[in-house]
Amino acid sequence: MGTTYKCCLIFKRRFHSRDAPPPDDVRALFSLHSGGGPHMGADGLRRYLHASGHEDALDDAEVDRLLDQIRLQQQGRARLPRLARPLLALDDFHRYLFSHDLNPPIRHPQVHHDMSRPLSHYFIYTGHNSYLTGNQLSSDCSDVPIIKALQRGVRVIELDMWPNSTKDDINILHGRTLTTPVSLIKCLRSIKEYAFVASPYPVIITLEDHLPADLQEKVAKMVLQVFGNILYYPDTDQLKEFPSPEELKGRVLLSTKPPREYLEAKVGTMNEGDADLHLGKGAGDDAAWGKEVPDFHTEIKSAKKHDDDVSEYQRDDEDENDDDDDDEEEQKMQPHIAPQYKHLITIRAGKPKGSLADALKSDPDKVRRLSLSEQQLAKVAEDHGTEIVRFTQRNILRIYPKGTRVTSSNYNPCLGWVHGAQMVAFNMQGYGRALWLMHGFYKANGGCGYVKKPDFLMQTEPEVFDPREPQPVKKTLKVKVYMGDGWRMDFKQTHFDQYSPPDFYARVGIAGVPADSVMKKTKAIEDNWVPVWEEEFSFPLTVPEIALLRVEVHEYDMSEKDDFGGQTVLPVSELQPGIRAVALFDRKGNKYNHVKLLMRFEFV
Repeated sequence: MGTTYKCCLIFKRRFHSRDAPPPDDVRALFSLHSGGGPHMGADGLRRYLHASGHEDALDDAEVDRLLDQIRLQQQGRARLPRLARPLLALDDFHRYLFSHDLNPPIRHPQVHHDMSRPLSHYFIYTGHNSYLTGNQLSSDCSDVPIIKALQRGVRVIELDMWPNSTKDDINILHGRTLTTPVSLIKCLRSIKEYAFVASPYPVIITLEDHLPADLQEKVAKMVLQVFGNILYYPDTDQLKEFPSPEELKGRVLLSTKPPREYLEAKVGTMNEGDADLHLGKGAGDDAAWGKEVPDFHTEIKSAKKHDDDVSEYQRDDEDENDDDDDDEEEQKMQPHIAPQYKHLITIRAGKPKGSLADALKSDPDKVRRLSLSEQQLAKVAEDHGTEIVRFTQRNILRIYPKGTRVTSSNYNPCLGWVHGAQMVAFNMQGYGRALWLMHGFYKANGGCGYVKKPDFLMQTEPEVFDPREPQPVKKTLKVKVYMGDGWRMDFKQTHFDQYSPPDFYARVGIAGVPADSVMKKTKAIEDNWVPVWEEEFSFPLTVPEIALLRVEVHEYDMSEKDDFGGQTVLPVSELQPGIRAVALFDRKGNKYNHVKLLMRFEFV
């Protein structure tokens, strides 16, 4: 078996193609649990599962079912009667270990965190401008990206509400841009239809409100009409503590600032030339995925450097330009508020007048949501890290992308997470390394969109966690990359190279706090669709609770940019020790049909 490539138009080169043999570590495991014999039976398989950390005791019927599944993976082999079936041979055992469906890297495929704590105790999968199909200036608005986000498990959907041209209905669009609108009612109906397809836990709709009182009243009627009894809203004006995800299962919540007096705002004041100017060059696919995620020390320094850039600050703050609603101001606007609309708001947003440090002061009698841009967070984190952590123990902090991210790119989410920010809002319609981190983080806890914060972020005694303080190494993760396969099934023969099989190498690393963040890579294996690397890496971890394992595969190209061959991100806290099959995903986060790596994880 082999593949043939054309060379210099008239010549042909033939390359042998064969499956790689099981790695030595797999042979050793098989020999150990088969008692040194050529076959492994049900007892041997049970011993292996127990030794590799399988938490549930398997009875004979379950082991037999697993054996059946392993044997059914053998291509071209007829299903034999039970009495005639052979025991597992070495290749069968290798095939089982290399099956993502049977031997995944994640420990818990179901929800396993305590879901009975207040919402402020959880990181929540959060979208930004969820209705946009592309860039922030000229793309279409639609319910399609909202549906896709909900299908992925996103739990917070953002809608910007503006009056339509006749001022008798509500459109969803990015104001003062060329984005084409979609109706609010269409978005609400799609949210209701798809809210709980990926997770039973609550969906939160964050509303950016640019409406007069009569349209606010219309919004209230729409929301009640569409969601009916699945809409949750409190009996009191102010919550002293947020309800839990468990209490709110199957419910939809609204989060917005209490409405102000409507101020006339022009929509669509930008022209096509402006959009092109702002989007600039380098906004294509490669620019989106190719840029490395900066560590957040770099982002803090960058924010400090631009501290005096007023126009940048104003652009960043546009997303929340109505957040300054102290009590006196709220009293002034009471006559202009649609009472029913205000009553439906569960998570109230806003910040007191004054500095960002003042905004982080917690009120013991009520909880609220505060929104900061990524740059505002970086600035305040420099000197007020413990205040942020303390604020997020009871209140909700939302971080959103700075206004200059017009291509719908994203930022390093780890700065928000290490400070306890629950809603780190991302542009889900884009793609790139930062978004891969977000996808990977929320694979935790069964992919339900809610991840319980680690205990150190909730502690008040002996002191509140300080993200600026260096931490000791808590554990070391050892990762061994054995081999990869599946590209020959998912890609055309000449996808990576016109004249020879691909030269794959793997990049493996950690995303998290700066002390833990690093990327390493294997050597490139030349001319092979089934690369065997057999390389091991060690990663000391100071904050393993929020650390993410990053894996990428690229194809080395001497004359051009290396080709992309797949990626995945996995929460370190949920990795299963042992040899596991790791499925890879494309740039947009969609799983390949066959591409996967065989890897081993060990904690010391």
